[in-house]
Amino acid sequence: MSGRFVRMVCTAALLAGTMLAVPAPLAGAAPAGPPDRSVSALLDRLRMLYRKAEEATETYNATEEKLKEKRAEADRLNEDLAEARLALTGSRNDAGRLAREQYRGAGGSPLSPYVEFLLSADPRRALDRGHEITRAAGRRAGTVDRLSDGERRAAALASRAREALGAQQTLAATRKKQRDTVRRKLAEVEGVLASLTPAQLAELHRLELRGTRAAQRRLLASGALGGPQAPSRDGGKALAYAFRQLGKPYVWGAAGPDSFDCSGLTSQAWAHAGDMIPRTSQEQWKSLPRVPLSELRPGDLVLYFEDATHVALYIGNGLVLQAPRPGARVKVSPIAANPLLGAVRPDADLAPMDSYVLPELPDDADAGADTGYGSADAPGF
Repeated sequence: MSGRFVRMVCTAALLAGTMLAVPAPLAGAAPAGPPDRSVSALLDRLRMLYRKAEEATETYNATEEKLKEKRAEADRLNEDLAEARLALTGSRNDAGRLAREQYRGAGGSPLSPYVEFLLSADPRRALDRGHEITRAAGRRAGTVDRLSDGERRAAALASRAREALGAQQTLAATRKKQRDTVRRKLAEVEGVLASLTPAQLAELHRLELRGTRAAQRRLLASGALGGPQAPSRDGGKALAYAFRQLGKPYVWGAAGPDSFDCSGLTSQAWAHAGDMIPRTSQEQWKSLPRVPLSELRPGDLVLYFEDATHVALYIGNGLVLQAPRPGARVKVSPIAANPLLGAVRPDADLAPMDSYVLPELPDDADAGADTGYGSADAPGF
């Protein structure tokens, strides 16, 4: 563990979040005085707008995952339907061949095998022919059954394929609406930010920093966080992947490799550890085993806001690694940078390692504002 990181985590524990970077006031900005009510109100409004944008983003992500599943289902059904139609063609060919054989018969005799046996000059030959006819009848019955089953299966698969395609088209339309919703909400944030003076922007950052410090101080003083723990082996792999993403930009709806949103980072970190977890923060909170904050260990996922619309990866010492919000980059932050909801553990069935040393971190691992005001760029379609 680097000396820089040791100093950083000690600062986090003792001074409750002083690693947050505060942008310097822009040139020409007036010296900031005590925060006034208008800037405080702006901060509240921006937090509300960003939260709504993040809610919309996670809803979009959930729809995107459903769309991927439905596409996979439609592809699988179309493959099955193609195989069923090929088998049906074979059964129809067999049925046609047997029908022609039946029409031609073996000599064209209309008599039953029993009558032919009684009238035949060669009873053994008549008996053999009777057996042959019986076997042929069995083959015809089997072919007819396969033909009927194939027709029913092909019809059922065709119906399911049409339903899957319809659901896919509905989900695609829903995803487009949700994408547009996110863009509108982020545009609202951009509009507010564009209306602020340099002095207001600097004051806004100072208010955020002060709020995060106070929240971190209260959390650490409460004793809610337990002592140091080691991750499981899988947790160590997830952390190693997440640390390699430091500095990459936040882009809503992104899950790597060049950019991430909050749940895109956590889901990919655990996927690279060999554990597939849900894509969205809400599903991660809903489906993964809960763990109390007092038992947090590195690799656990920390969820924020009452509806679990933000998630980060716990790295220990009261710190998380996260993709904060648009305009920010993947970074190390105080665990109390956002309102805590709880934590979950993807590897609840695995024991912690005997020891663990965090990888070397760059000096700017904690650089940048945790709230990440910035771009409203969205992935193209």
